Amino acid sequence: MSSFSRRDWMRLVGAGFAGVSASGWLEQFANAAAPFTARKKSCILLWMNGGPSQLDTFDPKPGHKNGGPIKATATAVPGITISDYLPQIAKQMKRISLVRSMSTKEADHSRATYLLRTGRVPGGPIQYPAFGSVVANELEAATAELPGFVSIAPMRLFSAAAFNPGFLGPRFAPLIVGESDLYNFGQAQPDAAAALKVQDLDRPSTVDRKREDDRLGLLDDFESDFLADRAGPASQSHRTAYHRAVAMMRSSAVKAFDLGQEPSKLRDRYGRNLFGQGCLLARRLVERGVPFVEVTLSSAPGAQGIGWDSHQNNFTAVKSLCGVLDPAWATLLDDLADKGLLDSTLVVWMGEFGRTPKINAGTGRDHWAASWSTALAGGGIKGGRVVGRTSADGMEVTDRPVSTIDLLATVGKTLGMDVNKTNNSNVGRPIRLVDVGAKPIQEVLS
Repeated sequence: MSSFSRRDWMRLVGAGFAGVSASGWLEQFANAAAPFTARKKSCILLWMNGGPSQLDTFDPKPGHKNGGPIKATATAVPGITISDYLPQIAKQMKRISLVRSMSTKEADHSRATYLLRTGRVPGGPIQYPAFGSVVANELEAATAELPGFVSIAPMRLFSAAAFNPGFLGPRFAPLIVGESDLYNFGQAQPDAAAALKVQDLDRPSTVDRKREDDRLGLLDDFESDFLADRAGPASQSHRTAYHRAVAMMRSSAVKAFDLGQEPSKLRDRYGRNLFGQGCLLARRLVERGVPFVEVTLSSAPGAQGIGWDSHQNNFTAVKSLCGVLDPAWATLLDDLADKGLLDSTLVVWMGEFGRTPKINAGTGRDHWAASWSTALAGGGIKGGRVVGRTSADGMEVTDRPVSTIDLLATVGKTLGMDVNKTNNSNVGRPIRLVDVGAKPIQEVLS
């Protein structure tokens, strides 16, 4: 039996189990504990679209010319400093472990986005799935009313294929809400609550429930006849997608997307913007058993360009983006803890690569894959750790290089997955969940 949180214990006490006599106590305790111990883990990916600067977030280099104007601030863990742009996250460092030695080989947005999100380089006949689809395939409950992979406010410009379910099929495609586009950067933020609602879930006012049932029955008859002669993965996936959409339309679980049910003060703490409210939605979704939710930060008021792609005016852009990131992420960790979900929810922060240590002529930083940072929290991760080190100028990893597949293997193992397991690909070849040679980051694993 796994360990209980104080919240779980109090719930059992409230149910009357603490006062039972010894003769019947153990059996009743075990039965009451079952919903807690059986809970599968979930992952929330905070995706920093465009590639965030490691020197201006989690690997500051104060005093070096490559460090720029960023100041290092102390955190809740003695000896660990991060950028002063992230004061609330600094207070959360006992829950967070930093990986400062990411070393990957792709510095093109499209290729790097695909690599970090699938664990493979693009190209060839195999249609690799996004890692969110892999997690959904492994951890989604058979009776789930919500999709196993939800993508909040993605901006798929760099690599649409990196968001696809690949050979796992449409059932494990992400449900996308609040998608960003190339044309709203630097503009007023949309109404986040409205943007994060799933569209077209309500039947037309002119169609009552009986008529809806009749229509769905007719569709099912047509599809049954079609599948009798044309059975195959594509047609079966199409039918499955319809069935799941109807199940979601009729499920009370879809209320997860109604952020109006949350206290106004909590919503304010997250930030009344697309990313902040997206993080709140992510908590509501994992609370209802969704295995994988990602929230993308692609823009912030006053920040020009595509997300963290700060080729010019890097320090202004990063400060604006961190102003959105910092309260949302810190509140997410507190909220998950308050709900008794932090131990079962892994939170991953990353983009497709980092930024050049050298500052360019436009006071910007360019693409950089040789030495950059990611962060992990919750889900049983040991907090307050720093893995790896970069040189004084940030130009190279000097200790403990970590690859893309190492990171994904760490995520998979934390979630309780067998990362050596294989799935059959679209060309009939067995493909491992994480490619061969991956080494989970043992320093952060419990």
